[in-house]
Amino acid sequence: MEHKTDNKIILITCKTRLENLVYRYNTVEQARFYIEHHGGDFSDYAAEHDTYCRAVKVCLEFLQGFGRVAQVDRAFVPNYLFGADDLVVAVGRDGLVANVMKYLTTQRLIGVNPDPGRWDGVLLPFRAEDLKLIVPDLYRGVRKTKSVTLAKATLNDGQVLYGVNDLFIGRRTHASARYSITVGERTEVQSSSGIIVSTGLGSTGWLKSVVAGARGIERYFGSERKSESVAFPWDARKLVFSVREPYPSRSTGADIVFGSISEGGSITVDSYMAEEGVIFSDGMEEDHLSFNSGSSAEIRIAEKSGMLVV
Repeated sequence: MEHKTDNKIILITCKTRLENLVYRYNTVEQARFYIEHHGGDFSDYAAEHDTYCRAVKVCLEFLQGFGRVAQVDRAFVPNYLFGADDLVVAVGRDGLVANVMKYLTTQRLIGVNPDPGRWDGVLLPFRAEDLKLIVPDLYRGVRKTKSVTLAKATLNDGQVLYGVNDLFIGRRTHASARYSITVGERTEVQSSSGIIVSTGLGSTGWLKSVVAGARGIERYFGSERKSESVAFPWDARKLVFSVREPYPSRSTGADIVFGSISEGGSITVDSYMAEEGVIFSDGMEEDHLSFNSGSSAEIRIAEKSGMLVV
């Protein structure tokens, strides 16, 4: 087959809810029994699976005629070696796009919404059928990409983790975490439910909910001050951190609870947790850095940015 490009195209897919159930219960019928026994609608799982598979098939049929294609499951992305000029296509929910983007460097990323009737898809502007227009436009240089600022956590042992939406620093169980936080010349020992460091992309997600809760408390106590949206552009070269539920006591403070990290700046967090301390990104708790006593993390704007096709 004669391809229209020599560059490799990586199609990232993920298991559906039905596939995960079959993996757990061995067969479709056993999965059906489990769902229906608990009062669930198995037909919804089946319909979602079929719709997803159709979308993947449409993507594959076009891409295989356009270039060399490698299909990679989400689980293998952290260890996959992407080529500098690879084009990456992710078919799934927003979380899949975010999870893939943090492992990319110079590669352009297309987010495909496999089920627009089910998922809104902030990072999924295209349907499977759109690839026949989008991909040729990319290789002709007439399709734009949008830069996405990433967060970066670097441990004192050299380990690194990137975040597309946000980084979470705290306890695996989300119970009280003990640590010190340093911002500029100020250092404070804290006990809290953890720290969230958000990018512009993530500012309408977890950060928004944290700030909404704080504003609700503020209103309850009678503040008349009007608050503006916490959202900021995806490509803004800044991060925003927020401490969740800081507990002031004789040994812990609650003054350094919210702020921003600008280009060239950073915050440092030192763990005082004997166990279960973690740093994870974009809600992927299984893909984390251990953050226990003796660990120190520097949080800053990443040296690389995501390139999302729009």
